[in-house]
Amino acid sequence: MRNPLLAAALLATATAMPLAAHAQQRIIVEEGVTTGLAPGVGIITEDERPRFRQYIVQERVPSYAIESPVRVGTILPESGVTYYDVPQQYGSTSYRYTVVNDRPILVEPRTRRVMQVID
Repeated sequence: MRNPLLAAALLATATAMPLAAHAQQRIIVEEGVTTGLAPGVGIITEDERPRFRQYIVQERVPSYAIESPVRVGTILPESGVTYYDVPQQYGSTSYRYTVVNDRPILVEPRTRRVMQVID
């Protein structure tokens, strides 16, 4: 009885592992959607957005122009865009910010993927 029980447990584990890998959060980009945020932590909250936009204006962060629309999930070019640390007063995040096409955005620095468009 011990071996069939062990075999069943191993089979259940082996079946569940691939399913768990596919259960990760995904970014969904809909046609025509230009604002929003990716699921997860480290975003600028709705209450903080006006102050954060004002901070960006005060810091005179330049806006970079790209041809494609800025949306959550967009991958920014490898060169030509500078990323800045988000000040602690806006929360703890591993994301960086920049301004693209006159829109402040949060970016995952390793992948250059847009995680939040701040409007």
